[in-house]
Amino acid sequence: MTQLFLNWRWLIITLCISVISCASTPPANFYTLAPITALEQKTHDAPPSADSALAIGLGPVSFPLFLDRPQIVSRTSANQLAVNELERWGGTLQDEFLRVWSENLAQLTGSSRIVILPSELRYPLDVRLSAEILAFEGTPDGQAVLRVRWSLLEPNLEQVRVARESRYQRPVAAPGDTRALLTALSWTLADFSREVAETLKHTPSVSADLPIYR
Repeated sequence: MTQLFLNWRWLIITLCISVISCASTPPANFYTLAPITALEQKTHDAPPSADSALAIGLGPVSFPLFLDRPQIVSRTSANQLAVNELERWGGTLQDEFLRVWSENLAQLTGSSRIVILPSELRYPLDVRLSAEILAFEGTPDGQAVLRVRWSLLEPNLEQVRVARESRYQRPVAAPGDTRALLTALSWTLADFSREVAETLKHTPSVSADLPIYR
């Protein structure tokens, strides 16, 4: 009987500790990237007469495994990362990147025919863009960095028209603050989107008169 009482007592103590631990854990925060229209506080409406018929397919976009996780990652040194369990992406990083990249290109090119691949849409594409993300993170010196290898391909022949490795950097307004980091990362994605839009405009056989918005 004494042993049974002690077992129950330890069980109750363990349950109480678990409840207290759960109650004291702060809630997680969830974040998204912001498109150019939100960063610059512009409206999403482009002039109707400037709508482009250019059809763009986006994908695939790949991330290194250390970034492809629910938690937001920052770099503390050349070979060390900080993973914050309570600061998380609202969806997946890949989905967030593709969503904002497509919104940015729609704004910059005036095209509403931008699809994220694979897609069930059946209209033919004029061009496909793929990207390998090498870095998309905060740095120890208070910067947000995007480094990406990307290609512009003809969708039917799968021929590469443009292949580049680009790097973008923006200062984090308040180092250590996740919202400031995500704003700076969003600006690096905006810079990348602008380079891609300019490349589309000046690539023969893609579009000779593609309007570019700034």
